Amino acid sequence: MRISRKKRPEKALIPKYKKNGEIDAPELIVLDEEGKNIGTMPTKEALDMAFDKELDLVEINPKSSPPVARLIDFTEFKYQKEKEARKQKAHSRASETKGLRLSARISEHDLEIKQKQAEKFLNRGDKVKIELNMKGRENARPEIGIEIVKKMIDNIQKTTETRFEQEILRQGKSIVAIIVKK
Repeated sequence: MRISRKKRPEKALIPKYKKNGEIDAPELIVLDEEGKNIGTMPTKEALDMAFDKELDLVEINPKSSPPVARLIDFTEFKYQKEKEARKQKAHSRASETKGLRLSARISEHDLEIKQKQAEKFLNRGDKVKIELNMKGRENARPEIGIEIVKKMIDNIQKTTETRFEQEILRQGKSIVAIIVKK
């Protein structure tokens, strides 16, 4: 049996707009290049007007009754819409949860490096999950691990305003806290 490895087509950034001959509504509300309302007219008349001005008739709002169409240069219109969509997509970056693992025997310098990593993640807009794994005899004294996690969070809060999404708590053999930038 053959395995299909087809690439799925990427979802379009902007919806498909009907233009010129693709518009099937008998009557349209027509807007000019500046967006001023010209009035309601038959599609044929609006197409003739667009042809005379060397512009495209683009259906902007097909759901209204009658549909709204605009006289514009379609390539420029499409470019502007894609540009807006790309800008909006860039701003809507979903925040991830980044994890930092510590140990109960971490040195001061290593703790500072982990702290800088956490600050970088927080400034980027991500959540930071600080996890300290306890091994062997360390499980008998969890307060040492809690103290290390508290120390790290206090150092981070000196430079970056943060809040707890999940307070420091013990989960099995590890101590976990999740912090987020305010």
